[in-house]
Amino acid sequence: MTATAADRLVFADPGEAAGLAAFLERLVRWEKNAAVRIQAGGGVAGVFARPARFEVLAVRTGRLLEPVELDVTVAAGELLELVEEDREAVAVPKAVTGPSWAGVLPPRGGWREFARVPVDAVGSVAAAAVGEFRERAEKLPPERRGRQTLDALAEEIWSRPLGRTQLPLRAAHAAHALGFLRGTDPAALLESGPWLRLRTVYGSVAVRRRERPGAGGGLSVTPV
Repeated sequence: MTATAADRLVFADPGEAAGLAAFLERLVRWEKNAAVRIQAGGGVAGVFARPARFEVLAVRTGRLLEPVELDVTVAAGELLELVEEDREAVAVPKAVTGPSWAGVLPPRGGWREFARVPVDAVGSVAAAAVGEFRERAEKLPPERRGRQTLDALAEEIWSRPLGRTQLPLRAAHAAHALGFLRGTDPAALLESGPWLRLRTVYGSVAVRRRERPGAGGGLSVTPV
């Protein structure tokens, strides 16, 4: 079947539209004006986002009933309003000017799996780190509980590796917050060039390796 341009995506598997809606609801809750980039090709659609509060890229993918070709950046809130859960479909709203992150996405192929870990273990590590942040923040005297100090504390915690992997804890935190760490199937850890990725059946979180520890900006808000 020949792929065509699309203004509507129809998913092949039950529950995909509801899963997409839940994903978009979380994004909009954190950032009302969030944007997402949609790419479709080869019978699969991917919706990419950079959730506020995290320094990661998140993606939900789903098989399509009919192959289409699409690459567009849209408002997450508008896309959410157009999800048709009963029809396993979503209409594509008008394009918007994409944020800078939308121009640099993880590669489609070339991924190598280097580990598998239980999703509940990853969730436990993320929850423990959130607890550590809150406990240490609460112990700070009021005069030291400013944005700069909290950002530095968050950066310290979420830059740590997940176990013996190079995947930073911020990826596990994001996967936990986005509802990706559910079910019994293990999470796969993958790498491709400078990218690292945590993948579950509910979605993926990808990050670029930093050139040196501590490079780049810290988190701008406290973890949730």
